Amino acid sequence: MNNKNTNYLNKYKIINFLLLSPFLLSIPFLNNNYVKAGLEFQWDQTSGYRRLKWLQKDNKKRARNTIFFFLRPNDRRGSLLKITLKIPKTFKSTLKEEKISFCKVKIGGYESRTTCIKDIPADIELNEDNTVLDIFPYQPIPRNKDSYAIVFKVFNPKRTGLYQFHSFGQYVGKNPDSSYLGSATIVID
Repeated sequence: MNNKNTNYLNKYKIINFLLLSPFLLSIPFLNNNYVKAGLEFQWDQTSGYRRLKWLQKDNKKRARNTIFFFLRPNDRRGSLLKITLKIPKTFKSTLKEEKISFCKVKIGGYESRTTCIKDIPADIELNEDNTVLDIFPYQPIPRNKDSYAIVFKVFNPKRTGLYQFHSFGQYVGKNPDSSYLGSATIVID
């Protein structure tokens, strides 16, 4: 009689396992949280290219988005008279001068959000085909411990992909040419 009970219990455990295993195996697939990769792609990895820090609020196509292009203290060598941002031709978005601003920024982290502390008065010029943005601050941007940001309030493009923005700056001094500050790669899913 003891052998019959043991045999029955073993069959019962096997049947339960076979019935529950498909459910247990499908649990990881029911969770729709997307994992963000900690990898940034740059077209040219030579030492001449520098990665600039950036933040976007939403990365879905056609979504309303706020994009911050940061200029941290280690991204600039001196006081800046002019900042130029080269926008990719494929970044077809609702980009208007009224929706672009330049500000002193507090870069957020785990416990705080990224916010503009103070708007910097500047003339903002966008060329006709929306590929070059020039910012002329009324006073030179000093080389200090403050971080600054170019802020776009736009609708994301219809096409997904990687969009690489290049920043250039004209420093106070004798050289009127702009020098390369760095590049930021925006991802639209």
